[in-house]
Amino acid sequence: MKISKPFLVVMFVLAAVLFADAELFAQGCSACKAAAETGTDSNGNNVSGGLNNAILYLMVVPYILLFLFFRKRIIAFWKELRSLWA
Repeated sequence: MKISKPFLVVMFVLAAVLFADAELFAQGCSACKAAAETGTDSNGNNVSGGLNNAILYLMVVPYILLFLFFRKRIIAFWKELRSLWA
């Protein structure tokens, strides 16, 4: 049985990710870390709420774009799924 090269590459990457130290993935940019550590800006406002909103924004935008690109397929899928239950 011969194992293909792409399969070996995928398995190696998967093993590297699974066995990597957690601190390796916990690296952040120094500007974000400094802003989170200080806690308030010059006006006395809490910075952590702004960072949380920025993270949510960065998480939601790709899903909105994917929905816009594939909306016809998504709608067709839901219609077919609904027809199976009816």
